[in-house]
Amino acid sequence: MNSRLFSFCGGLTGDWMVTSIRAICGETLPDAERLHIHQGLGNAHEALSSDTKWFLRGVTSNDRYVTRPEKELLVARQAPLGRATATHAALIPIRKSAAWWAMTQDERRALFEEESHHIKIGMDYLPAIARRLHHCRDLESKEPFDFLTFFDFAPGDEPLFDRMLEKLRSTREWSFVDREVDIRLKKVTPT
Repeated sequence: MNSRLFSFCGGLTGDWMVTSIRAICGETLPDAERLHIHQGLGNAHEALSSDTKWFLRGVTSNDRYVTRPEKELLVARQAPLGRATATHAALIPIRKSAAWWAMTQDERRALFEEESHHIKIGMDYLPAIARRLHHCRDLESKEPFDFLTFFDFAPGDEPLFDRMLEKLRSTREWSFVDREVDIRLKKVTPT
């Protein structure tokens, strides 16, 4: 079992109600009523059920494109996922173009932070917005996305989240995104 592996199943069951699924670029995902998040499954098929409309997987990994001072600042400012007040969330799957992956790591870093200011933009919205990044290219199977980012926030912070996304999507880095889906979620309260 790999505790760094996360599976996201869109279907009829799960702790998160899907409030919208919207393609930003490229093809969308099928509609789903709920999202179930599984952590640490050894076999991906354990997460599937008969009501699964789509299934995405990714692993948490080492930090990339970040310097030591940036990492220390992120760790100091970022809130953990799962706060009681964070009843709204977003899952944003992204696939970058072949041109992005043809660049070297230092070229991607330069575009990511030094030109597009990805980390700096995100810092402006901490600790209101928490996130966990999942890498999909590291898996043995061909996945439809390169990254899955799960964010959570309080309902009143959704406009902040939207502003952050607007800023990120206006950068040159986003010109290398060829598929992005914005999935909005609301925590299901037990009855």
